[in-house]
Amino acid sequence: MMISHTIQAVSKANIFLTCTEGKYHSNQLVVQKNTLIRMLSGEMRIILPDSTLIVGAGDTIFFPRLELAKIMKLPKDGQPYKSAAIYFTPESVQHYFAKYHLKPETGDHKLGISLLNPHPLLESLFNSLLPYFDLKNELPENIAEGKIDEAISILKEMDVRLFNTLSHFGEPGKINLTEFMEKNYMFNMPMDQFGYLTGRSLTTFKRDFKKAFYTTPQKWLTQKRLELAHYQLTEKKRKAADIYMEVGFENLSHFSYAFKKQFGYSPSMLSA
Repeated sequence: MMISHTIQAVSKANIFLTCTEGKYHSNQLVVQKNTLIRMLSGEMRIILPDSTLIVGAGDTIFFPRLELAKIMKLPKDGQPYKSAAIYFTPESVQHYFAKYHLKPETGDHKLGISLLNPHPLLESLFNSLLPYFDLKNELPENIAEGKIDEAISILKEMDVRLFNTLSHFGEPGKINLTEFMEKNYMFNMPMDQFGYLTGRSLTTFKRDFKKAFYTTPQKWLTQKRLELAHYQLTEKKRKAADIYMEVGFENLSHFSYAFKKQFGYSPSMLSA
């Protein structure tokens, strides 16, 4: 969902510059590519299942593939949200490993969304990228390839776990469904996406879900989201308009209807 915004995006190969005027709220995010983002201005709020990460100008964030988060992009100090991003495709990472005769690490080395410590090599990398967006033509392939390789080498230098995470391009394996759903129920995704992220077809997901929770996914998700909303309204004293998307509802009217149906009174009565 997007709120009061204008997005301008410029791409050069797998290097992107994004400027967002006003507020932008993505209801959920499933990162499809390992991504490195440098914040240039504004603020990004990354809402995770158990915490919220707030990043601003000068911060660098690494998003691993298939991580779940909700993203808010906001202006700050009179400046719009603006960021530069590098996408690491399977082809670019495989080319790097082949070029330097490296083999991906086996085992579970995957990191979650990470705020990186300041590093001179990161400063040098992003300072060298920004002038490319003034080019009228496409960035030459060999230059783009060199910058992707440079970024991979920097991640390897900073933290080998970041480097190893880049090599994770396989399909999700079958994982514990109960643990995943208890952690990620507030993400408003289609059922087949929940199934995919737990390593199951939609049919298998629904079957395994009913065995685990003795109800349908939709009923369980609605119940869990409403319980979280009730907690946020009563214990945290937050307003319905501020939390309905965080807890997994698409719009305020649907949230208010479901809440009143469940509890017998509207959420506005709790935040009045």
